[in-house]
Amino acid sequence: MKPVAVSISQEHSKTTTVTATTGSKVYRPYSFWFYLPTAVIYAVLFLIPTFASFYYSLTRWSLFESKFIGLDNFKLFFAEPALVKGFTNTLIFAVVTSGSKVVLGLLLAVLLTSQVIGRAYLRSVVFFPVLVSTVGVGLLFQVMMNPERGIINGALGVIGIDGPGWLTDPKWALLSIAAVDVWKGVGLATLIYIAGIVSIPREYLEAARVDGAGAWDSFRRVVLPLCKPATVTVIILSLIGGLRSFELIWAMTRGGPGFTSDVISSVIYKQYQAGFYGLSTAGNVILFIVVTAIVLPLNWFLNRKEVDL
Repeated sequence: MKPVAVSISQEHSKTTTVTATTGSKVYRPYSFWFYLPTAVIYAVLFLIPTFASFYYSLTRWSLFESKFIGLDNFKLFFAEPALVKGFTNTLIFAVVTSGSKVVLGLLLAVLLTSQVIGRAYLRSVVFFPVLVSTVGVGLLFQVMMNPERGIINGALGVIGIDGPGWLTDPKWALLSIAAVDVWKGVGLATLIYIAGIVSIPREYLEAARVDGAGAWDSFRRVVLPLCKPATVTVIILSLIGGLRSFELIWAMTRGGPGFTSDVISSVIYKQYQAGFYGLSTAGNVILFIVVTAIVLPLNWFLNRKEVDL
């Protein structure tokens, strides 16, 4: 038996690495070569296009040639009123949609984890819009929000309310699209919150009830703090989605009326259509920097404190 034991020990030692500082064993069941395909795919699909975008944002380029012009594209980006308006609309759209998804998603999750009749069916109804095509949703609501023949204004007219031009009035266009985006995306936020709520140990809620806590106190002192990871996830995902939003806005208004509902992504697309490839690439770079500059510090800020039990 000794030779067998020695050979097993030798084979086992090949899959472990001893650290020089602590002497503890770190088990590595797979070789680093297993990570190579993923690294290659990541480099080809993300790293190389990212660095290429940074370079081409400094050029005036077409499909066949490019000319280095330095920071002129970025200067023009911030000098164009339509582009600056798109940047402002992007921030407004992202904040409104992400904040609404957090609040509505949490409230719906609390409702759908309680003893409500038809709970499974209601969960399916809430999540269903997430599965529908974004372009399809945009075209549907474009018809429903028609100021003259739309079903929404028709329903308001029955009760004596003169509905506005949801997508034709500059005051309402961006917020109307944001409302549709919340309707479509709140199901995912609700699902994340449901997962967070059902993972809370029942002992905590039972202990709160024994201590005399009512429904509001249990929600405020138990559910809300312990759902912090879910809240962080919903905020980050919703904010990234809001900053990058394009399909819904393009399907519903194409940035109109005028430039009142333009966001950075729609402005970038219009610049590509017009043949200003360098300028639109600079917009992509700025959008990438904005998303990174907002999301990374926010993620650190939201995760810097753990929940005290």
